[in-house]
Amino acid sequence: MPSLLALLRSDRHEVAAVVTRPDAPAGRGRRPTRSPVGTLADSAGLEVLTPRRPSEPDFVARLSALAPDCCPIVGYGALVPRAALEIPRHGWVNLHFSLLPAWRGAAPVQAAIRHGDEITGASTFALEEGLDTGPVYGTVTEMIRPEDTAGELLARLAEAGAGLLLATVDGIADGTVCPVPQSAEGVSHAPKLNSEDAHVDFSTPAFAVDRLVRAVTPVPGAWTWFRGGRVGLGPVRDADAHTVTGLAPGELRVTKREVLVGTATGAVRLGEITAPGKRAMPAPDWARGARPQPGERFE
Repeated sequence: MPSLLALLRSDRHEVAAVVTRPDAPAGRGRRPTRSPVGTLADSAGLEVLTPRRPSEPDFVARLSALAPDCCPIVGYGALVPRAALEIPRHGWVNLHFSLLPAWRGAAPVQAAIRHGDEITGASTFALEEGLDTGPVYGTVTEMIRPEDTAGELLARLAEAGAGLLLATVDGIADGTVCPVPQSAEGVSHAPKLNSEDAHVDFSTPAFAVDRLVRAVTPVPGAWTWFRGGRVGLGPVRDADAHTVTGLAPGELRVTKREVLVGTATGAVRLGEITAPGKRAMPAPDWARGARPQPGERFE
């Protein structure tokens, strides 16, 4: 969204059309619903292309007819085939939320948080058939705050990255930027996360629990088992090591003001919990209803 807004507000470039995912069922009525980018494009009076795959002949033909000079792309989630890559004379410019070649792939922000990186950023690069392997036009850096969730960090990167993308497109138009090949060193990969990746293992150290929960917030969302049901977990906080002792990994302890759970290295304080069929609520409110017994554990 921020990148499309930046391009729409620019007086130097004309947005000919927008490509986004097909309308998907949403809400209680499961009615076909536009993506947020598609909705913004509709409001701007732009043509919206929604191929299921960018290799579809009709999409490639329409893109060829539009004859764009350059195709900026952000978070599309599908590999663009050579037939489409070759259409714009200045190629495709991808905005990726890492400092390439670190964290190539679908989940760079989540990977940076989970692995304890202190600094991340965004890169613009020339799209090619390899996965995030193209030469880089430019970067911006961003500090990762100790309590950042993936959603919060991504929101900041999306805003900073929009300015970088616009500056890159401006430079391409002026002929003042030249992409630089990525280093062969420091390559790491960040594959897409699924629900199983977000299952919290309390037998790991407290810092690993904290990083994992923040990395998968808001999606796919951290979770664990309790009494055979699946409960969602919001970000956790370190508990006071001087007052919390003797909790086994996963073991719960409830006080009037907090809910603690043991890890391999100490306890963490739970934030929000989402019980099956319920909305997220503060952990003490959940405990008043669930009433965990002494020694009871998350599985």
